[in-house]
Amino acid sequence: MDRQMYHYATVTKALEELGEKGFTVDFNIQENRIINSPDQFEIVYIYRYEGESDPGDEATVFGIKSSTGEKGVFVAGLAAFTDNSAAMVLHELSIKGREKLDYL
Repeated sequence: MDRQMYHYATVTKALEELGEKGFTVDFNIQENRIINSPDQFEIVYIYRYEGESDPGDEATVFGIKSSTGEKGVFVAGLAAFTDNSAAMVLHELSIKGREKLDYL
């Protein structure tokens, strides 16, 4: 599956778009599940919101799909990208996904 990256003016707009595509599960409340079983998730969409005046306002919205077919979102602010965080796990999965595409 080709992963798509989009840039939107607001996080809300990205969440609306993903919701329309069936990504309705809030994986932020299941962060430990992502951390403990990253191989059970696939990143389908990545949306980036870049704060106009403050880099601290940056956020990434991941549209992810679980191995059981659940489709949902994970929203990560810039501060969320710390060691052993779900945001970092998803970031690493996105890098691995790009590497696989580079070899195809």
